[in-house]
Amino acid sequence: MSIAVVTPMQDIDFAPATVREEIIQNVRCIIATAKGTVPLDRDFGTDFSFIDKPAPLAQMQLRMDVIAAVEKYEPRAHVRKVEFSQNADAPDGQLIPVVTLEIDDAS
Repeated sequence: MSIAVVTPMQDIDFAPATVREEIIQNVRCIIATAKGTVPLDRDFGTDFSFIDKPAPLAQMQLRMDVIAAVEKYEPRAHVRKVEFSQNADAPDGQLIPVVTLEIDDAS
């Protein structure tokens, strides 16, 4: 088992060299995609309906949705925690999830 930290702000790698990098890329795609925007799988991604809610409620809702989406779409990764960071260049109130994963290296 190995640990990885993923945010939606990281660069996309269209040709991951290892299975571990592929899993990380898949999780990044899941947390960066708004639910309802993928034509043949409207459930893919995370729910952005937390926008304009109070910060504690928005964080809780996004945290639960990230965990559920990763569990459904990338079962080789297990979410250990979801925290939030503030990008210095981003407007106040923007939630940027920082997801800590446990990845099974035998995958």
